[in-house]
Amino acid sequence: MTRTLPAYRSVLVVCAHPDDESFGLGAVLSTLARNGSRITVLCFTHGEASTLGSVDGDLATIRASELATAGGVLGVSRVELLDYPDGALTAAPIDDLAGHVHRLAHEVDADLLLVFDRGGITGHPDHQRATDAALASGIEAGLTVLAWALPAGVTEHLNREFGTGFVGRTPEDLDLTMHVDRDVQRQAIRHHQSQSNDNPVLWRRLALLGDTEHLRYLNRPSTGGSQDPAEQLPPRRAIRSQGVPASE
Repeated sequence: MTRTLPAYRSVLVVCAHPDDESFGLGAVLSTLARNGSRITVLCFTHGEASTLGSVDGDLATIRASELATAGGVLGVSRVELLDYPDGALTAAPIDDLAGHVHRLAHEVDADLLLVFDRGGITGHPDHQRATDAALASGIEAGLTVLAWALPAGVTEHLNREFGTGFVGRTPEDLDLTMHVDRDVQRQAIRHHQSQSNDNPVLWRRLALLGDTEHLRYLNRPSTGGSQDPAEQLPPRRAIRSQGVPASE
């Protein structure tokens, strides 16, 4: 049986693209913020390679502005947007990415790292890499890493209706259930106008989920490590003491 989310003081969200914080995590973040958590978002790319929607101007700049505005709607206290190439995050050394997570988690005194589920929810390699980086940092720093996940029943509907490749989890794999209010998330989504709000897959997913979101632990230091030991990352080099490794 899934349980409700414990209280966290400072939450660091690690994601790949502007809009991940709203399209995916929006209802979770607004609920956490409303309940008193301080929310920080670390986003690795500007999302400049997106082919959704059509806007005039520099997409990287536009999406940075959209992220800042949507984050404010969700109750995010701080956003840090990095310049890794959109669509090529897997080429970045995992130590470099994890170093950014480590540094910012220390700066905001995070007691939780919040990420997309393993498999990136949609199977997007950038999503998976962002999660890998957060998990590597969380394991090394002894921080809880919690992943937003989709129930298998929801993903089966989406994949059948739209031919998508969403990764779902069985009830036994889901650790926590949150009751959420979608209104704030919908407001945040609408600030990502460059990504086309006329997205039937997004709106269908939200309708299927209703007022509920689900999460699963990837790392639980208080219980001796990962919720799923088979998904632990292999040992990596220690994060350099300055937190942000030099580019390689």
